Amino acid sequence: MGRPISNEMAGPLAPFAAAYTSRLKERGYTRFTMLNAVRVMALASRWLEDSGLGAGDFSSERIEEFVQARRASGYALACSGRSLVMVVELLSEAGVVVPAEVVKSERSGVDVLLDSFRRYLVDERALADSTAAAHVKRAARFLARIDGCGLEAVTAADVTAAVLAEANRVSVGSTQYFVAALRSFLRFCFITGVVKRDLSAAALAMTGRRQSSLPRGIAAADAAALLASCDRRRCDGRRDYAVVVTLLRLGLRASEVAGLQLDDIDWRSGEIEVRGKGGRTDRLPLPADVGEAIAGYLQRGRPATSSRAVFQRSLAPMGALGRGGVSCIVRRACRRAGMAEVGAHRLRHTVACEMVTAGVPLAEIGQVLRHRSLSATAIYARVDIEQLRSVAQPWPGASR
Repeated sequence: MGRPISNEMAGPLAPFAAAYTSRLKERGYTRFTMLNAVRVMALASRWLEDSGLGAGDFSSERIEEFVQARRASGYALACSGRSLVMVVELLSEAGVVVPAEVVKSERSGVDVLLDSFRRYLVDERALADSTAAAHVKRAARFLARIDGCGLEAVTAADVTAAVLAEANRVSVGSTQYFVAALRSFLRFCFITGVVKRDLSAAALAMTGRRQSSLPRGIAAADAAALLASCDRRRCDGRRDYAVVVTLLRLGLRASEVAGLQLDDIDWRSGEIEVRGKGGRTDRLPLPADVGEAIAGYLQRGRPATSSRAVFQRSLAPMGALGRGGVSCIVRRACRRAGMAEVGAHRLRHTVACEMVTAGVPLAEIGQVLRHRSLSATAIYARVDIEQLRSVAQPWPGASR
């Protein structure tokens, strides 16, 4: 059986050793990792005691101080505070440590404004959390530029200057994202009464060449190689296979695959509910091969967890698979298959390109991909080269 994981520990963190061990076990860490993590906690507890500090003084800043003290003393063990973050989390839940955001006696007006902007984007505009966070970062850059000026004193010229400064610093595409975020932020400020004038129109659109390359999918042989590269004898292989076949057959976005919940699958009617962009929800038919792959993972691969997310991480800390994790699964499958790496979105393109080749009308392709407008689907019209040749006009001066 080995020695107990919650070994002897002295100092102010000792009363929390058992709870910490249980938390590590819940999140799927191995026994060896748990032993090391508890040992680091014991060292941190001893350091707090020697420094005359208590458990209530342990925070993210104290973790950094502890790590620096270990390095300065020439120790190689416990020179990273990553595992101690969970200790602070545990102490915060127990009410021993006051959360960092509450420690501040008074949050700055900018922090409050940006937090309100984020909630507006998520709750009112139905933006994804990642998109809202990106908008908030761009709004923060604008506020930093006008620091000391105040929003009430901002003019259209200040907005234009901010856009021009961004355009000189980053690419056209990044500037376009900045303009979109700035417009949304200025409109939010006007709607909520932060400013008296709506300056959103002053953030003029930045034009640039549209990408001229054709939408690219992957060949049928490469798709088969991706699926074959997943070792379905292993738990993570069954999960990877289910993820890849779902992307290839349904054309979902990576975030939509990551967001699938157990309650979204109606096994009796053979349908699956997909939560897409802008809070949109659609019910799609569940192909037999996708259903079989997901069922195989649920029965013989998914770890025991209270989470309702279908796809789970296979390594600690256990939890729902994120959008980045879905893309990593596809890239790893590409490496195993010996092909150039592609992201999860290329598999979505693959579904659309296959439908174009099969002669499916664009309107129906848009329904499958759940596009809001036909213009979003129109890019796939360029895939059918032969049809494009039939409508192409002769080049001036060229021989017919």
